[in-house]
Amino acid sequence: MTELPHNAFKRALKAGKAQIGLWSSLSSNYSVEVIAGAGFDWILLDSEHSPADIESLLRQLQAAAPYPTHPIVRVPWNDMVWIKRVLDIGAQTLLVPYVSTAAEARNAVAYTRYPPQGLRGVAGTTRATRFGRIKDYARRAHEETCLLVQVETPAALDNIEAIAAVDGVDGIFIGPADLHASLGHTGEIAHASVKPLIDEAIRRIRKCGCAPGILTPNEADARHWLGCGALFVAVGADVGILARGAEALAAKFKT
Repeated sequence: MTELPHNAFKRALKAGKAQIGLWSSLSSNYSVEVIAGAGFDWILLDSEHSPADIESLLRQLQAAAPYPTHPIVRVPWNDMVWIKRVLDIGAQTLLVPYVSTAAEARNAVAYTRYPPQGLRGVAGTTRATRFGRIKDYARRAHEETCLLVQVETPAALDNIEAIAAVDGVDGIFIGPADLHASLGHTGEIAHASVKPLIDEAIRRIRKCGCAPGILTPNEADARHWLGCGALFVAVGADVGILARGAEALAAKFKT
């Protein structure tokens, strides 16, 4: 009988071991294979702000599979159907955007769990079950499922403790771009008036016994937020690396 795969990322968060990641929005299995071997603890496969669909996510998960880097899928919305399909293709860790209340967090948890504990639809021969070879998958899948929810509004910040208290929420991710926009600083990710709120949020999440996370391409900010207690930090994005790297190379040869 095939064993249920362990979720090393979930175990690392529980142990308080910081995990360094890279955002991936290119929606290409080939680029995912390139970055999966780069040495990051995790990569985020984005389907909220990218062209990715279920089939391209499947190919990206398959490309990442031979490597120790843990793939996390950000679904486009807190939606039962999307979450079910992403779990069925084998994702074990999900990031759910725009969760502002404990009720929305409870919905996200319910969508990841089978009845009677939740609302996830049951299918017996999916990639997640190794096509029916994990015989106890339906009973044990939640043990290795890691759920991260994204807070990105002032209301969500106010509700951090209530969200963190929801059984089944493993981590809370601060969405810097949307949080800035919701506070009147659209287009910024490190405004001087918002950064202290992020610092405080990270400390509050950690105090609740939940794992805090964030994305920033700025090394000083990344190290600062790790120092505040963040446990999963994305320190760059594949699109940004490609765009800025291409620009820098062109600039060397253009006047």
